[in-house]
Amino acid sequence: MNPAIMIRRLSKTYATGWHRSSVVAVSDISLEVGRGEAFGFIGPNGAGKSTTIRILMGLSVPSDGAAELFGTNVRDPKARLGIGYVPESPYLYDYMTPREILDMSLRMHRHRPDDRARHIGAWLERLGLSAVMNSSIRSFSKGMLQRVAIAQALVIQPRLLVLDEPLSGLDPIGRMDVVELLAEYKRDGGTLFFTSHVLHDVERLADRFGLIHKGSLRSVRSPAELVGDDDVVLIRSAGAVEVPGMVVDGSNRWIGSFCRSEVWSQLDALRLANHSVIEIKPSLSLEAAFLKIVGKQT
Repeated sequence: MNPAIMIRRLSKTYATGWHRSSVVAVSDISLEVGRGEAFGFIGPNGAGKSTTIRILMGLSVPSDGAAELFGTNVRDPKARLGIGYVPESPYLYDYMTPREILDMSLRMHRHRPDDRARHIGAWLERLGLSAVMNSSIRSFSKGMLQRVAIAQALVIQPRLLVLDEPLSGLDPIGRMDVVELLAEYKRDGGTLFFTSHVLHDVERLADRFGLIHKGSLRSVRSPAELVGDDDVVLIRSAGAVEVPGMVVDGSNRWIGSFCRSEVWSQLDALRLANHSVIEIKPSLSLEAAFLKIVGKQT
């Protein structure tokens, strides 16, 4: 049985500038995502996450390598039948209503529920959109547009759900609702491939994590493998100057992960740099693995 996603030595290079210099967005990525698996694809901005997803969705052509969805090459439009997709910044026809958008999604994917109107209504209610189901979306907030985009991806009861930053623009309640919805989709056997900057939610949902940095896939791990890592401590601090081992975490904010044996020496370095310590906590987590890999590359 073919995996849900198969990526073989995938690369994407963009030509830029007058002299046609090139920028490598994705470099020699190989990856498999099994049916029924939830896979979190994480990395810093510009790492290649969205480029990889655009190739999977047929919106960009790879420079080298190939990708398949359920055994069908992504260059074939048939590969995307029954695939729910939500981009990072969804574009929806603003003259349409949520009900019309969900109906259009059903028709495009040739999904025929027994009671079309009831099926659409149930998903709109699930995403908190019942009261505005017949309203033009042009006046919707970013969070409401995100809910509509998620609803149109789920209404087709997809065999694979591909989400690029699905929690973007949602308030805390909306984020909690969507995470619960995705957890339910996963429990029911759905296959999930998603990116998110909210690493706590990635840890909660994903069976495995792919860590991508500067276009290259640096590591693929399961939660059990993360727990098997060296015991590390996460330190957050505030200060005006950079301290070795710390990376930027906002304006004059810094974060770093260290082995327990290194903690006291790192605290001494922060004290000498006039940093104030915001947080110290044990961190056998995705956040620590992410920082460790990104730190090595920077």
